[in-house]
Amino acid sequence: MGDPQRFHVVAELAALREGRTLACRVEGRPVVVCRTRDGLHALDDLCTHALARMSEGRLRGTRLTCPLHAAAFDVCGGQVLSGPATRPLATHAVRVAGGRIEVAIDPSLPPLEE
Repeated sequence: MGDPQRFHVVAELAALREGRTLACRVEGRPVVVCRTRDGLHALDDLCTHALARMSEGRLRGTRLTCPLHAAAFDVCGGQVLSGPATRPLATHAVRVAGGRIEVAIDPSLPPLEE
């Protein structure tokens, strides 16, 4: 069986209000954490279309829109909601422990090209 996920603290929960995003790096990987009415979601912080920072985009409900060409993704599973992107964003495990947001990166994911 594989190694257990290694969670890393990225922020205090109180610092991220609902409807907001937070850019961070976890194990060197750029990650965006989104806080929605449904909870917390963590995804790669680079658009799969043109490598723009998703954390600079707009979060409405569970829809995260890229600031460059307006590709949109569902933060719950990373699926593309509208182009020009055609590949989903990778998602990451996220949890709250002791009032802090923690994120874990799946070690089987290929590295991101920034």
